[in-house]
Amino acid sequence: MEETRKSLLDDSFTSAMTLTNSGVPQVPDRYVLPPSQRPALGSSLGTSETTLPVIDLSLLHQPLLRSRVIHEISMACKEFGFFQVINHGIPSSVVKDALDAATQFFDLPVEEKMLLVSANVHEPVRYGTSLNHSTDRVHYWRDFIKHYSHPLSKWINMWPSNPPCYKDKVGKYAEATYVLHKQLIEAISESLGLEKNYLQEEIEEGSQVMAVNCYPACPEPEIALGMPPHSDFSSLTILLQSSQGLQIMDCNKNWVCVPYIEGALIVQLGDQVEVMSNGIYKSVIHRVTVNKDVKRLSFASLHSLPLHKKISPAPKLVNANNTPAYGEFSFNDFLDYISSNDFIQQRFIDTIKKSSS
Repeated sequence: MEETRKSLLDDSFTSAMTLTNSGVPQVPDRYVLPPSQRPALGSSLGTSETTLPVIDLSLLHQPLLRSRVIHEISMACKEFGFFQVINHGIPSSVVKDALDAATQFFDLPVEEKMLLVSANVHEPVRYGTSLNHSTDRVHYWRDFIKHYSHPLSKWINMWPSNPPCYKDKVGKYAEATYVLHKQLIEAISESLGLEKNYLQEEIEEGSQVMAVNCYPACPEPEIALGMPPHSDFSSLTILLQSSQGLQIMDCNKNWVCVPYIEGALIVQLGDQVEVMSNGIYKSVIHRVTVNKDVKRLSFASLHSLPLHKKISPAPKLVNANNTPAYGEFSFNDFLDYISSNDFIQQRFIDTIKKSSS
């Protein structure tokens, strides 16, 4: 690991925060996207005004209304692979504290953050910039710290020691999102006609990766991105954003801006749910735009089955008319794939789809 870190330092590792703080008037060439991949900010070209679903999760706990909410979740998963949730049970103080801790972390001196830098995707805690600084052909205007978060007691001692509040504040948020994700997976399983505890055992033993992202103000947001179009490997991702910036792709391949809703959290289906549902639900393709004036923070809590646990289409959703559309895969298979492949060029899930012929 020390060798990886040394090579990164030798390769003049420069974070997006460092570039913003230095007042660069233009983005360096490595951040400039090919014209066809640029986000067309400020125009309606290629973007959609579609109304995205917002679901009141408190109604799940009301027996007379639960079936209605399950139906809303089903419709959102089929159409978008995405929805926002309100009244989700995570106190606003926990959310605010997590964002405060993240702000303090990214404001630390470069040397302090570099203690955690790594290009190894298997590292349980790693700081970095772009997607993978050492291999990216085009760079993205994003700094991040990623860490495993479940079970918390196993990983928290490896988390950043600075700022001093980080472990406590981000730990509380991580625990709260873990509880929320269990409720959501139950509801999603139920919406597919499966037992709500269909994945209960796998969830208890599963992994939670917290990706804490910082998208600093960018001098040329119209020619760069914070993250490229991709879907998440996870079963689902719970996203907290401090301001607008996320875009999702709808079924017509238009980009839809996800509005910022005070107090809401975003739920994105990942590849594992697409496979489990045998394609009834689709993982959502999304990207992140950047802003000339505003620094945006986000917490992406990626929940998935245990590292080596294979997921495949649920037997109840497979029959003579609906044969398995996917092979099985594990979180570890995904990590191996992105270690040696450019997942921007080909999505991992496309490599496990079965031919329909």
